[in-house]
Amino acid sequence: MRPVFGRGAANAAASDCALAKKVFIKSYGCQMNVYDSARMADVMGSEGYARTDNPEDADLVILNTCHIREKAAEKVYSELGRLRRLKERGVRIAVAGCVAQAEGDEIKRRSPYVDIVVGPQSYHRLPSMLSAVIAGDREAAIETNFPVDSKFDSLPPVRADGPSAFLTIQEGCDKFCAFCVVPYTRGAEFSRPAADVLEEARRLVDGGVRELTLLGQNVNAYHGIEGGLAALIHALAAIDGVERLRYTTSHPRDMDDALIAAHGEVPALMPYLHLPVQSGSDNILARMNRQHRAEDYLRVIERLRAARPDLALSSDFIVGHPGETDADFSDTLALVEEVGFAQAYSFKYSERPGTPAAEAEDQVPEDDKSARLQRLQALLNDQQLAFNQAAIGTAPEILFDRRGKHENQIAGRSPQMQSVHVTCSGPVEADAMFGQTRQVRIIGAHANSLSGRFGRANETNSVEELQGA
Repeated sequence: MRPVFGRGAANAAASDCALAKKVFIKSYGCQMNVYDSARMADVMGSEGYARTDNPEDADLVILNTCHIREKAAEKVYSELGRLRRLKERGVRIAVAGCVAQAEGDEIKRRSPYVDIVVGPQSYHRLPSMLSAVIAGDREAAIETNFPVDSKFDSLPPVRADGPSAFLTIQEGCDKFCAFCVVPYTRGAEFSRPAADVLEEARRLVDGGVRELTLLGQNVNAYHGIEGGLAALIHALAAIDGVERLRYTTSHPRDMDDALIAAHGEVPALMPYLHLPVQSGSDNILARMNRQHRAEDYLRVIERLRAARPDLALSSDFIVGHPGETDADFSDTLALVEEVGFAQAYSFKYSERPGTPAAEAEDQVPEDDKSARLQRLQALLNDQQLAFNQAAIGTAPEILFDRRGKHENQIAGRSPQMQSVHVTCSGPVEADAMFGQTRQVRIIGAHANSLSGRFGRANETNSVEELQGA
C-alpha cells in the first residue's frame, strides 16, 4: 500500500507508535547505505522499534557510516559528540557501516559512550548486540569481523515504501583500487543468488514498487546467475509490475557484451548509467590500479551509445591523486569533453589509512587539488546544465515518488534520472500522482532539476516560449 500524504496519516502513525520504542537512523554516503539503513529499520522493527526522524524521541540511535572520504568519517565523530548528551536519559548509541568496520578501536577510544559498533555485514545481529549492552556485556556489542554467515539469510522480509526501491544484489569488491577502502570494509565480492533477488523483487512489486535500482559496490560483477547481470536484468524485467530498472555502481572492466546489449534490448532498463572512470590519464589510472585505460573507457561508451542512443551517462572523478601532474589533469578534462556527461560526482583525493595510495610520497598539494577540482566541476556543471536544457520542449514519462519542497508540488525522475518537479492543482491531485507515471511537458531547466506541466505533450511552443513560461 502506498504512503498517504497529509497530517491525518502522520497523526495516525504517531498514535499507533506512541507506546513503541523508537529508533533513529542516520545514513552517510552511498545508496547501499540507504538500503542498509532501511534493512536495519526492518530488523529493529521486528524487535518492536518504530522508526523516528527525530533523535530526541529515540531509544536507540544508529549512525550508518561511510568511510570513502576523510571528511565523512570526521562528520561521524562530530555527530557522536552532539549525541552524547542523549546518554543522560538512557538512549543507546550504535555506529554501523564502514567507519565502524575500519575504525572500531578508534571509535571506542574517541567515543567510549558508544554502546554498539557493528560492520556493514553484521547489522542483522543488532538485536542480540543490544541485548548484550542491556545485560552489561559491552564486548559482545562490538562486531567488526566479517561474519561467516550471510546477513541476507537472517534479515526479515523486505517491505516496500513508495514506488521506487533499492535492491542490493552484490556487495564487496575484489578490484583493490589504490585509493579505496571498500575491499577492507565491505569484504570480498559476494553475489546474492538470483532466486533470492527475484523473490525480494516480487515482494517489493507486490507492495507497490514499480522501479528497482540494483545495488552493488561493483554491481556489474554480479555472478549469482549464469549470464551475470544481463541475465538477471532480463529475469527482473519479466516480472509483472516491474516498469523500470537501473543499476549502480559499475566498473568499466565488467561491462561485458551481454550487458551492453541489454541496454538496447530491455525496455525497462532505463537510459541512464553511472560508470565511474576516476581519471582520464592512463598514468593515473595505472597508479589507481583501475586496470583499464582511458581509451578502453571511451570504447565502452561508444558501444553503449550504439546500443542505446539516448543513454545519459554519469561518472565519478578524483582529482589530485598521488602523482597527478597538470598534464594528467588535462587528460581528464579532455575525456570529459569527449564523453559529455549528464551528471557526475567529483572529489579531491583524500588519504584513507591502509590503502596503497596513502603511502605514496608524491602527494599533490592541497591548493593544487582545490584549483583542479574547481575547474573540473565548472566543466561538469556546464555539461549537466546543457543536458537539462536540451530537455525543454520534450515530454518524458515521469515516475512520481516524492513531494516537492513547495506547496502542492510533486517530484519524480525522468528515464535519464533527472529530477522533475510539477505543481499540482491542489493537495488532492498531488496525493493522487504519488506512485503514478505521467507524461510531463518540460518547461524549465535548472542545474540540478527540471520543471514541467501535465497534459502538454501535444504543445508546439518554441523553446524560447517554454523557457519564459
